[in-house]
Amino acid sequence: MSVSASPTPLHEGSAGLPPQSRSGGRMALAAVLIGFFTIMVDAMIVNVALPSIGRGFGSGMTGLQWVVDGYTLAFAALLLSAGAISDRIGARKAFAVGLGLFVAASAVCGIAPNLGVLVAARLVQGAGAAMVVPASLALLRETFPDPAARAKAIALWGVSGSVGAAAGPVAGGLLTVIDWRMIFFVNVPVGAVALLLLRRAQPSPRQEAPFDWTGQVAAVAAMGALTYAVIEAGADGFGTARVLGAFAVAVVAAVVYFVAQARGRHPMTPLPLLRSRTMSLSAAIGFALNVGFYGMIFLLGLYLQQVHGLSALATGVGFLPMTVLTSFMGPVAARLATRFGARIPVLIGQILMAVGLLAMVAVPAGAPVWLSVVLMVPVGAGGAMAVTALVALLLENVPAERAGVASGVLNAARQLGGALAVAAFGAMVADRAGFVSGLHTSLLIAAAVVAVSIVATVLLRPEGKA
Repeated sequence: MSVSASPTPLHEGSAGLPPQSRSGGRMALAAVLIGFFTIMVDAMIVNVALPSIGRGFGSGMTGLQWVVDGYTLAFAALLLSAGAISDRIGARKAFAVGLGLFVAASAVCGIAPNLGVLVAARLVQGAGAAMVVPASLALLRETFPDPAARAKAIALWGVSGSVGAAAGPVAGGLLTVIDWRMIFFVNVPVGAVALLLLRRAQPSPRQEAPFDWTGQVAAVAAMGALTYAVIEAGADGFGTARVLGAFAVAVVAAVVYFVAQARGRHPMTPLPLLRSRTMSLSAAIGFALNVGFYGMIFLLGLYLQQVHGLSALATGVGFLPMTVLTSFMGPVAARLATRFGARIPVLIGQILMAVGLLAMVAVPAGAPVWLSVVLMVPVGAGGAMAVTALVALLLENVPAERAGVASGVLNAARQLGGALAVAAFGAMVADRAGFVSGLHTSLLIAAAVVAVSIVATVLLRPEGKA
């Protein structure tokens, strides 16, 4: 979401925004909460269903990694410029277009005849989700002009996303009992309800927001090529021509991206923001947190089914304690931040996550399932606490006119961390005979990445606003 204002905004409708309130506020809030919850559920709902999808299509680990990463990659790459699109066409229209795209792609996922169609539809789902996130925040900002009311609405938005992400594995387990395709079909009626509610919201203002085509294409190419290289390296090795070629494309695209941000007339991520210590360290911390959280969800969903022989439903239920506790972490982080500053809950959350991941490494293959279930809790709860406080810390230390861009960079970094975790860790557990060894190595790497981010948090002190 870009929050820079144009002195002469255009409008979808003829009526301007009243200075104190807008009609249809409750309907707009309900639509935003339902829509955001749904796309965050979808970021995680697939993990528990992966073995069923693999059996259905006769796919190996490489294909299953793309089912997860197709969504996450499109989500990450397009978040960077989705705010500009929202500003240009209006938040309400952007939210409707993004959610409509997401719902249509969900239906295609549900009827996909083969893995290729499923992965392609997941990419479109991710593109729709990327439009929904900044548009949802922009919609809340304009629907609730009163700061106190807006703060409550944004808090509910944050809770809906956290609960959605944590509830994904549980929902996936329940729906896979019927058919794995149900995890996609369920989005259609839920999304339709949100779109109907959105019709009661007032039209949004439009601004002449420029679009950075060079930067956006380069960002997609860099993230996509890097993830492709990591996934394919797990199957073919790092020395193959296509893996080396993909790494080369990623490097060249990254260079083009940074040159475009430095020299472009309307960069989507201004270079002064990228040079900001607050922004760079926040992005690194967000990246690490999603390596730990997304990595654990992906690995444990496979572990409980392939090693312990649990059903998809039992696996989903195994994620339930973490889901319940995670839903309470947002308010806890807010209270801690108010009393001690935002860095403290970020540190506490990181430590909880690192300890939980390290403890999982020590769990032998023959250990009871309940032990893994218990150890998920500090990882999920710690991650939710840290992310909530990290967003607050970042927004406190960037100028208001760059808050939307900063949020986009942070969330893109987080999604990229999750995508690369699935890519790298999936390669390590692809060999069924060496699954447990690969699992422990992956969890150890995730713990190490989170541990490094603790150092970054210690260095993350307030600075002049970028």
